[in-house]
Amino acid sequence: MVTSDQKLDAGRRRLPQPRARRHRPHSQRRCQRLNLDQLQLGLEDLEQSVAENQAGQEAAEAQQGRRLAPPRRNHGALPEHLPRYEVLVDVERRDCPCCGGTLHAIGELRTEQLDIVPAQLRVRVTRRPRYACRACEGAVVVAPAPERLIDGGMATEALIVHVLVSKFCDSLPLYRQGQMLARQGITLDRSTLGSDVYVRRVGRACWWLTPLYDLLVGTALSAPKLFADDTTLPVLDPGRGRTKTGRLWCYAVDDRPWCGPGHPVAAYVYTEDRKGIRPAAHLAAFRGVLQVDGYPGFKRLAGDRADASVGLAFCWAHMRRHFYEFHAYTQSPLAAEVLAQVRALYAIEGLIRGHPAEHRRQARQERSRPVVEALHAWLQVHQDRVSAASDLAKAIRCALRHWPGLTVFLNDGRVEMDSNVVERAIRPVALGRKNALFAGSDGGARQWAIAMTLIQTAKLNGVDPQAWLTDVLERIVSGRTKATELDTLLPWNWKSNNSAAVPAVAA
Repeated sequence: MVTSDQKLDAGRRRLPQPRARRHRPHSQRRCQRLNLDQLQLGLEDLEQSVAENQAGQEAAEAQQGRRLAPPRRNHGALPEHLPRYEVLVDVERRDCPCCGGTLHAIGELRTEQLDIVPAQLRVRVTRRPRYACRACEGAVVVAPAPERLIDGGMATEALIVHVLVSKFCDSLPLYRQGQMLARQGITLDRSTLGSDVYVRRVGRACWWLTPLYDLLVGTALSAPKLFADDTTLPVLDPGRGRTKTGRLWCYAVDDRPWCGPGHPVAAYVYTEDRKGIRPAAHLAAFRGVLQVDGYPGFKRLAGDRADASVGLAFCWAHMRRHFYEFHAYTQSPLAAEVLAQVRALYAIEGLIRGHPAEHRRQARQERSRPVVEALHAWLQVHQDRVSAASDLAKAIRCALRHWPGLTVFLNDGRVEMDSNVVERAIRPVALGRKNALFAGSDGGARQWAIAMTLIQTAKLNGVDPQAWLTDVLERIVSGRTKATELDTLLPWNWKSNNSAAVPAVAA
């Protein structure tokens, strides 16, 4: 006999149920970035409005004869390496306003302001005197012409490096740089802009810099601990009339968080696709800990090593992201619990960053391991308590599937909790990709990898890319530095002999 409650339940099952709204992870991340950017723009506009109102108020008070509060001044806090020039503001008369006697100097008040001189274009004129002998008129002696990037080219190494840095560091496409030159009276037509001053010269510069690039890539891949990731790079495909999707792989080294001996490097390698054989070829000689996201190609790489010479460490930031996105959309208390535990782990990491590896390992064993083990038990318990089709269950399964790699950091003080080092190294690529739209060819994409490797590694080591690459290119083109001496041009070696340094990028 069917009861009324059973009939009610059956009726409920027949009623159309509201579909669960699924969150979209990728669009969610884009929204987060967009909101942060919009917030920053809003704050800038608000600060400008406040400054405008303050200026009007100060002007009104000055007209009314009110005594204004002394403004806050910068007394010598600007960097010492910046050149300085002085402006003397002196009194018109040196007679005492009280008795008429002669005043004498007892000191001075000094204030500093940050000034700027716009980029100045100039023409380098190379003079080579010719000499002849009065006795034998056929003998003419002249010094050989210095080497150039391209014979007869009109751009110096400094200008080419400026183009490289502007495009690959400051994300200024070539056509925008042409517009900036036009404002200073250097008008270049599209053919010149495309083939002479820019693209061809940039390609030639990358050709000269390729040996140094290879040395940096080899330095990164020989490290015992490596971060790895990849990102898309649209590449023009003329035969098909559209762009194809290439990949830019980044291999990063940064031992600063554990006071390691290695110098930070960000090495980029271009490939035409994302097949697993690509990173396998790049990392054929690599031995050590590889910190990555969940890309299957890296998993196959480690699994194919019979000698277990490659160990995978996975990223807590990627694991956390799935729970964060689910919580942002649903306000789930279960997801909030996971986020709280991960936040506790990062708090511990903040306290031990910058300490030696052994100190970090001991602190993690004492403080982080109990949190990790409790979270693991919690995930196992709740795995069967939530709907298997829900995004929360998928996030839990993903975390448990990668758990061995997520716990590597507990036993190795050199390993970070996440792969944010390489994520930060890839971010400039995304910005440049947005502004430039695509690389013109596979060769152009490889030049993208060369330029990004040199520029980002310089920044990581606190070296001004403009000054370093100008000097490096001049040395290589002129032959002052031989192929066997390229290690002296690596950013950390070059920095020790030069003063053109900037604050290093944070770890």
